[in-house]
Amino acid sequence: MEALKQIANVAGYSGLYRILKPGRAGVIVESLDEKKAKTMMGPTARVSVLNDISIYVDDNEEQSIPLSAVLTEINSKYGETLQVDPKGSNEELADFMASVVPAYDRDRVRTADIKKLIIWYGILRQFAPDVFTAAVEEAAETAPAAAVTTEEATVDGTPVADEKNETKA
Repeated sequence: MEALKQIANVAGYSGLYRILKPGRAGVIVESLDEKKAKTMMGPTARVSVLNDISIYVDDNEEQSIPLSAVLTEINSKYGETLQVDPKGSNEELADFMASVVPAYDRDRVRTADIKKLIIWYGILRQFAPDVFTAAVEEAAETAPAAAVTTEEATVDGTPVADEKNETKA
């Protein structure tokens, strides 16, 4: 999700912010809410771009998956109506996370992280729905490109790799 490069979380502040202009004295951000308040975050503010955040998993090959993949999975499973409440019980939150990312690391992903994920998803659905439409468009663009490469791999019904091996022999 390319759009997540423009959205950030600031430690100590609730909600999400759209990055407007980075500079030497900090970064100018706009809140993703009804107010659209613009604020200057100083150089000591801990600004985390959502594109750089990932979720820990227990998989042996990968240790984490990007937040964009998790948000895309939530969007495909639940759409606009997310049935889980961020103030729900720990078991409800764990069940929700397991339904989205079955292999998430239950030791390193805390309940507070799952609550943040649910809140962020709600904010993004309401105030930045373009994030999810851009993800669908990116997936649609990559699918035809993959089909073209497999078609180009064959010439006259014979795989190109086999022709190269025959000429070497």
